[in-house]
Amino acid sequence: MLQRLLTSAALTCALSASPLVASALAKDAPAPSPTKRAWVIPALLAKAKKEGALTVYSSTNEQEALPLWKLFTDATGIKVSYVRASDTQLLGRIGLEARARQKTWDVFDSTAVEKLPASFLKTINPPEAKNIEPQARDPNHKWYGVYAIYNSPAYNTTKVKASELPKTYAGFLKHKEWAGHVAIDSTDNQWLAAMFKYYGDARARKLIKSLVSTLKPVLVNGHLALARSTGLGDYWISLNNFDNLTINVKLSGAPIDYWGMDPIALFYAEVGVASNAPHPNAALLAANFLLSKEAQTFITKKGRIPVRKDVPPHPTNEVSKLGDRKVVAIHFTPAQQQKWLHTFNDLFKAH
Repeated sequence: MLQRLLTSAALTCALSASPLVASALAKDAPAPSPTKRAWVIPALLAKAKKEGALTVYSSTNEQEALPLWKLFTDATGIKVSYVRASDTQLLGRIGLEARARQKTWDVFDSTAVEKLPASFLKTINPPEAKNIEPQARDPNHKWYGVYAIYNSPAYNTTKVKASELPKTYAGFLKHKEWAGHVAIDSTDNQWLAAMFKYYGDARARKLIKSLVSTLKPVLVNGHLALARSTGLGDYWISLNNFDNLTINVKLSGAPIDYWGMDPIALFYAEVGVASNAPHPNAALLAANFLLSKEAQTFITKKGRIPVRKDVPPHPTNEVSKLGDRKVVAIHFTPAQQQKWLHTFNDLFKAH
């Protein structure tokens, strides 16, 4: 089964194959005492150790994910196979594997978890979930938020002055000189849905058509690529992007920042456990780990915004500086995802 997971180098990265972490994953590597970590449940760990492995599907880049999952392996001794691809690729792969009745993945960590059919996900109640924001918990206990994704425009601080930044999306229409220097990710459906919810259908459609006509935004594949390109000055403005990725690039020293503007779409990267997980106990332990204070603190190092009330973001003002802007929480079913993708294409790709 593991060999099937590792057939495509472009999609897959096994933790055990990384020279940075191989020594920590040796079978005889001692695990720290479970009592030192609240998320390690001794009885569950004992069952997970008998399974001996864990397969994680995720869209998080390897530079962030591998060190995070190394913490899990160091604490439990459980070997992790990490499969990384885009949300769209992973959803397609999971669908194909389900039709073939393959039991391949244990944990799905992605913004696309809620887009899976409910039957694909196990009902879980990880103890650490009591410490996260209520809105980051699925009422049906199929998924839990791992980090919050706030959506805002971003700008290269060497190309655009802070004093020039518009206070509303309509304000962009006064900057025809930015045409061709603005970009947006080609899958920003949650942002689009928030715009329609905030402005109403007719007004939002008219505004976005005007933005496209005036700014002629470039469509980019990948939110991290967009943040990096804006940080490099390839684009002066990101019409929208994930704030945590803007923070990530800013922390690297790039001249980039974001600013709050109504509405701010909010959704979550989520964790879910496969209903037919090949390693069900290891999967439950892993879900609890991702919600733990240890894991939540770790992910802030790269700018991700935690969902725990006892873990501040890094830097600490990255959420509060958005001020009292209108935050619109967005959750998609698979059908809604397709609807908004179609609407986005109609509005942005027509030009």
